[in-house]
Formats: sequence, structure tokens, C-alpha cells
Amino acid sequence: MNNDLLELLKSVDTPTVCNAIEVAQGKRGFSQFTRETMLCSAPDGPPIVGYARTAKIAALNPPSESADVLKERRMAYYRHMAEAPGPAVTVVEDIDYPNCVGAYWGEINTTVHKGFGIVGALTNGVMRDLGDLPDGFPVVAGSIGPSHGFVHVREIGVPVEVFGLIVTEGDLVHADRHGAVVIPEQVVPSLQGAIQQLLETERLVLEPARREGFDFQEFEKSWAAFEKART
Repeated sequence: MNNDLLELLKSVDTPTVCNAIEVAQGKRGFSQFTRETMLCSAPDGPPIVGYARTAKIAALNPPSESADVLKERRMAYYRHMAEAPGPAVTVVEDIDYPNCVGAYWGEINTTVHKGFGIVGALTNGVMRDLGDLPDGFPVVAGSIGPSHGFVHVREIGVPVEVFGLIVTEGDLVHADRHGAVVIPEQVVPSLQGAIQQLLETERLVLEPARREGFDFQEFEKSWAAFEKART
């Protein structure tokens, strides 16, 4: 991903990226997106764009492993995140879903990950400390809650699932208050042009609709042009 594409992806929302992928593929039916309503810690901020660093956690029940094993895995997890090539996004599956109770993403963890250079987090689990999360590190999560429960890392660098979206280590992720998508590697070379084409196509309807005096005749004319141009 070149810098121009990265900056463009950071300037558009996730639905735009979802549609642009279909433009790049030349057909409808793209399905690598989350399937449920999600919550964003910074709904008015820019999207999360980066390559996935994955992990699985649990928090509902106390861990059965020894303290030494848990500490070693925890440090391995943080090392894995700290060594991520940028831009990177942390994608964490809470395996307790749909009974997630432990907020992995609070003030301390978000601040640590931001310090590592991670650009944001995506999870089906819980976030908290909403008034104290650092600026510039959005979290897109499944729920909000007050407790960390018995939260602990279970696996690192494995495929994870977030509301129907399978994310593999290294996948290119785009996420915002609408949810998340994985951008297929095959469309990356043509995605910048596809986004620009999509925006130009949408303007065929949006610009007339925003002008004073817009009526059905104008709509019919603009919609015909829109239908002809879109995927």
C-alpha cells in the first residue's frame, strides 16, 4: 500500500471502501465485513486503517493456567504488538462472545498500544474508560462495560473472528463507526482509482439533489446517469 492510497483510505468512511471494493472487483457480492452493530470510541474521528496484528482473549472465568504461563504469554503479546510493521491495527477476538464481560480496551491498554505505534483496535469485546482514552487511537468494539473481569490473552497471531468477519494476521483492515472490512490483497493496486470513480459516480446524483429546484425530472435524469456509471 503506497502512501497516497493510505491517505485516501484515511479520508473516507468504511461504507465507501466497501462499495469501492466492488467497483474494483467489477461486481457486487463482496462479503468480508462485520455483520452486527458496533460502537466506536471516536465516532467523529478518522477511520482505522492498518495491517492486522491479531490475538484472542477471554475474561468471563478465571484462567486455569499458572501465573508464570500467563505472564509469559502476556509479554509475548505485547512484544508482538510492539514489533508490528506500520501502519498496524490490533484485532482481538473475545472468545467469551456473546457473554463478553471484561474490557480489554481501557485507558492503560490503549495508551500502551498507541505508544507502540498501533493506529487503533477492533474487537467483538468490551471497551471502557471512554473519557480517558488517548486521542488518535480509536477503538471499534462490540460493547461498553465497567469491568476488566478476568481478562487474559489466550492466543497470539492466529486468525480471529469479529462479528462474522474473519481477520488473518497481516490483512489490511478499514474500520470506523459503521464496522470493519478486510480489503482483499488483489484489489489494492486498483483501489485508489476505484474510490475516486465511486465518488465521482455518486456526485451524479448528490450534486443535483442538493441544488435548489431539484424535482422528479432532475432525479430521473441524474439517476439514469448514475445507474449507467455504477457497478
